Amino acid sequence: MKILILGAGQVGRTAAQALSREEANEVTVVDVNEEILRDLQDRLDIRTVAGNASYPTVLEAAGAAEADIIVALTNSDEVNMMACEVAFMLFRTPTKIARIRSAEYTSRPELFSEEALAVDVFISPEQLVTDYVERLIRHPGALQVLDFADGKVRLVGLRALRGGPLVGQCLRELPQHLPKTEVRVVAIYRSGRGVQPEGNTVIEDGDEVFFLAPRNDIRRVMNELRKEDDPVRRVVIAGGGNIGFRLAKTLEKNNQVKLIERDARRARKVSELLENTIVLNGDAADEELLIEENIDSADVFAAMTNSEEANILSAMLAKRLGAHKVMALINKPSYTELMESGSIDIAISPQTITIGSLLAHVRRGDVVRVHSLRRGAAEALEAIVHGDERTSRVVNKTVQQIPLPQGTSIGAIVRGEEVIMAHHDTIVQSDDHVILFLSDRRHLEAVERLFLASR
Repeated sequence: MKILILGAGQVGRTAAQALSREEANEVTVVDVNEEILRDLQDRLDIRTVAGNASYPTVLEAAGAAEADIIVALTNSDEVNMMACEVAFMLFRTPTKIARIRSAEYTSRPELFSEEALAVDVFISPEQLVTDYVERLIRHPGALQVLDFADGKVRLVGLRALRGGPLVGQCLRELPQHLPKTEVRVVAIYRSGRGVQPEGNTVIEDGDEVFFLAPRNDIRRVMNELRKEDDPVRRVVIAGGGNIGFRLAKTLEKNNQVKLIERDARRARKVSELLENTIVLNGDAADEELLIEENIDSADVFAAMTNSEEANILSAMLAKRLGAHKVMALINKPSYTELMESGSIDIAISPQTITIGSLLAHVRRGDVVRVHSLRRGAAEALEAIVHGDERTSRVVNKTVQQIPLPQGTSIGAIVRGEEVIMAHHDTIVQSDDHVILFLSDRRHLEAVERLFLASR
């Protein structure tokens, strides 16, 4: 597949890295910064073209006429939309994906209808991150909460702690602990290493456990792996930018929210747009301000500014001053694991969240959801089954009969409104939504081929 990535910022570089790993892809990256392109070319097996991503001559030189997909990820919404428009008008590029940040555009879906702008799919990283953080706040104790099948099924990652009824027990005890509850443990990580979840696997204190369950059963399963966390009431947000503002707007209906913004003009504007949030003009890394605002009574402190260093420092300070749980937005994926092993409870990587949404539109076969786990080392995806016994390698086969690559497992199947946890004798049918877990993302291509129906 020939993929043209426009923009070599953090998200563009992460996309190039993820997509160039797969042998079937030919990736070309366009950016105005030649130094960044040289660095990328030294590290990855890709082509690069220097120039403005929306210029017809630059797109032509980058191979837009032969490209299967254009992914416009520059820092400018306008450049991204114009590049898609030019690619469609001059080169008839089949699929055009654009990163759109401003709510002025994303709140007007008619702009992206078939008769309007030539953007097939738009991705809003800010909204994706906001939704992700909100799910974490709604499920105290979770490290990751990911949606599949329009929210019917969720994949939750959490750290098992002593005191949870299942800690010290075998996985085969799960049905006795949770009768009438469909749940499947798909992965366990112990001291950073994967442990194959089998019937005789014992869950230990400190294990990172990933499980699939219907949306309404999530809290019940979590309570088996750790003592129930109190619901989040008080939230303090550092940063009144796009993400901080959106998060406050979402949470203020049900939570007591305070937002700290350093820029006085931005603080004033945000305070006018929010209804029930207390907006403070100040530095979130100011110890006196945090003490004055009773940070020790905060259930969650979320550092969402544009500065990675400010997020790390303010979150660490808030934790030291007594905030129950702290989260920090960290752009460098290599930092996230480092930070989570220290005093920051959850490090959030916007690139990892965004790339999951992006990959769902790039994957072959009918893959409708892709989520990166363990900082990109593993993936969970949702594929729709098409065809019949003649054209498909999975239709009317039991899970046991499907030749899945090593380290790949089918966790759940969604059939209409029914959620079925997959067992060895579960039969896969056409139109099923199959949720798979891959402990090694290098097997992605083999999984995609498996779910491609022949003609």
